[in-house]
Amino acid sequence: MRHPILTLGLLLSLTPSIASAQAVDPARATVQQLNDDLIRVMKAGGTVQTRTAALGPALDRAFDLPLMTRLAVGPAWTSLNAADQQALTRSFRRMTISQYARNFDSWSGESFTMDPQVQQRGGDKLVRTTLNVPKQAPVAISYRLRQSGNDWKIIDVFYRNAISQIATRRSDFASVLQKGGAASLVAHMDAIAAKGEKF
Repeated sequence: MRHPILTLGLLLSLTPSIASAQAVDPARATVQQLNDDLIRVMKAGGTVQTRTAALGPALDRAFDLPLMTRLAVGPAWTSLNAADQQALTRSFRRMTISQYARNFDSWSGESFTMDPQVQQRGGDKLVRTTLNVPKQAPVAISYRLRQSGNDWKIIDVFYRNAISQIATRRSDFASVLQKGGAASLVAHMDAIAAKGEKF
């Protein structure tokens, strides 16, 4: 497995009553399902195309990719026309799936643990997890989720509980947008996706 940006968690060492109470938290359930999907894909292995096909539906369920695209683009989003917004969303989705397919390429004993407490962040929820990789230091990762209809979906990921993926992408995207507009940003994200699709 290559250095994943994103991960999720499993419940460990909980009493039945606490486990039962936590299991009904919809934000926690979203992260749990994503975790299960990632472990399944890692264990199945296969080509990057196979993993991409398996991960697409899983990431669509777990992440609010349209909202994440808008947040990553930042204030410039409102000045873009609908066609540009749709093109950016498609490329953001392709890039995200490609990076997961490349990073979660095989299983060598990795596992995930989840903090039993789901924290409130205004109207959002924060689910803290840990990626456990054999013979390496554990990596803390947090997910920020927001309600979308009847579901809770991930809208940001904090690597080592500090580095916001959305903030990092916004910084990266800003200069591309400024120089070449939406078309350049679409090409930029497609180029990142293409690199992952070669593996």
